[in-house]
Amino acid sequence: MLRDADIREPLFEFLDEEYGKIRIIEEKTIGKSRADVFMVTENALYGLEIKSDADSYTRLAGQVKDYDKFYDYNYVVVGTSHALHIEEHVPAYWGIITVEEIDGTADFYILRRPTANPKVSLKNKLRFLWRPELAVMQIRNDMPKYKDKGKDFVIEKILERTEYPEGKKGRLETDILSRQICEILFERDYNDVGATLREYYKGELQKKIEAESNPQKRLELMLEQEKKRKSARGIGFKKKRGRRKRR
Repeated sequence: MLRDADIREPLFEFLDEEYGKIRIIEEKTIGKSRADVFMVTENALYGLEIKSDADSYTRLAGQVKDYDKFYDYNYVVVGTSHALHIEEHVPAYWGIITVEEIDGTADFYILRRPTANPKVSLKNKLRFLWRPELAVMQIRNDMPKYKDKGKDFVIEKILERTEYPEGKKGRLETDILSRQICEILFERDYNDVGATLREYYKGELQKKIEAESNPQKRLELMLEQEKKRKSARGIGFKKKRGRRKRR
């Protein structure tokens, strides 16, 4: 019986051979679920849910709904005990990879390749990026910096630029933004992420603190700055989840 831990590393090697240049991120929170595997390619984001022989379908329906909100394409990876019935439990646009043990090693077969997920949200994909990474996207698309604005505000401004009528100058195509998201995720350095976020928040909030004359508001900004620094330190400790780029 193959368990989750037996499947992961061989699966990453299989995906590497199938897709070429990829980046793997494990255990990513999406909505109320946690994606087992989040794969970045040059043009799209893939979610992969692993259902080993030791797993059941109990949570799969809810997981499918969450994966569909965030990823361009989705796969379910199943052990042989699920292979005959898995098509009944995932949408037709989901891909299916089966895995079985042959001579002591995990062997993978693509039973069905995924097609484009019709429910994916560009807004949710943008939420995968950290605030400094959104700043990079703003620069690439000649947008204002909005230095004093948070992540949600900037995401809405980016989305606004995709809603212009066809042919209007300056309109951003969603496929261009999707490629940019992939590029930025490939460039992400998990070794320096804590320092990068701390420096970003320090710089942005420090300017507001120095400009604020009200003592109470100044204190509130200082507390916010410290909270963001601590949050950035926590992300730095989770860097092991971001696997190296595979080429």
